[in-house]
Amino acid sequence: MLEDRMAAVPPTSWPDSYPEGYAVVDVETTGLARDDRIVSAAVYQLDAQGEVQDHWYTMVNPERDPGPVWIHGLTSEALAGAPLFPEIADRFAERLAGRVLVAHNAVFDWSMIAREYARASATAPVRQRLCTIALSKELGLPLANHKLETLAAHYGVVQQRAHHALDDARVLAETFRPSLRMAARSGLRLPLLACQPLTEWSDGPSSPGGGSPGIGRQRSYRAGSWRPSRKRPPCPYPNPGRYVPGEQLTQGMRVAFSGDTSVDRELLEDRAVEAGLHVATSVSRLTSLLVTNDPGSPTSKVAKARSFGTPVVDEAAFMQLLQHVRPAGGTAAG
Repeated sequence: MLEDRMAAVPPTSWPDSYPEGYAVVDVETTGLARDDRIVSAAVYQLDAQGEVQDHWYTMVNPERDPGPVWIHGLTSEALAGAPLFPEIADRFAERLAGRVLVAHNAVFDWSMIAREYARASATAPVRQRLCTIALSKELGLPLANHKLETLAAHYGVVQQRAHHALDDARVLAETFRPSLRMAARSGLRLPLLACQPLTEWSDGPSSPGGGSPGIGRQRSYRAGSWRPSRKRPPCPYPNPGRYVPGEQLTQGMRVAFSGDTSVDRELLEDRAVEAGLHVATSVSRLTSLLVTNDPGSPTSKVAKARSFGTPVVDEAAFMQLLQHVRPAGGTAAG
């Protein structure tokens, strides 16, 4: 396509608002849950116009079973001699500092990275992230789905080792460059989101004998960690109905979330529960409010909210509303 060939060439003028550099990241993990660990990480550093400046890769000892070896190919034996995350945290940070983190489904990669730094009592030097799925949607690319291999095929980028962090990061860098230039040529506002580092984290007790748990042993979470379980007790307040734009939230209101968020989703949900709100996993006629940073997305939650007339606010507005939640039935606010 002519449009794709043009995207390979940087435009004559570049938007002043665009970032000065990017860190294209891929991490392979032991699983998808919040207590899973990184087993390998790769970073491609790109300049303002998407040209590669440097790349870096490391395996990481996850201090537990490596999980889906059939996907990432990293066995317990291969990871036994790898450095622990705290040992590579500084080198990783050097490659992220001052750059926008770019990833495919960026909320996942950012969440895993932020949690690893929190475990290491450190902070990832990332202030903004960009999801290439969101960018593809903004550009209106004619993709059958939003898998990385589909995006790679669209731009003619050949994958050599799928689910190997270094090769996935390379593929993503090579597909991000033409997307970035296409966005710059059309003056598109990049779908950047702020990154809030995690600071509320505590690991469980160490392994027997006082040492750190090795591969094959999982850490557990003691009572008092900021999120010991996803299971929540029922909301003690009745649903007062829909949120009225311009007014306060009221305890008992049903709140649903859709899409990527700047604050870790689980932490955001915890804040809502602490304020006395009911966190709903789906949207129905009883939903009081939908929180999304992408109200134009074709997700089922957004579509249902639109059909039901459910009010929609973005994350920043919701965080403001959480500061002043009206008590239910005259009781104290949570």
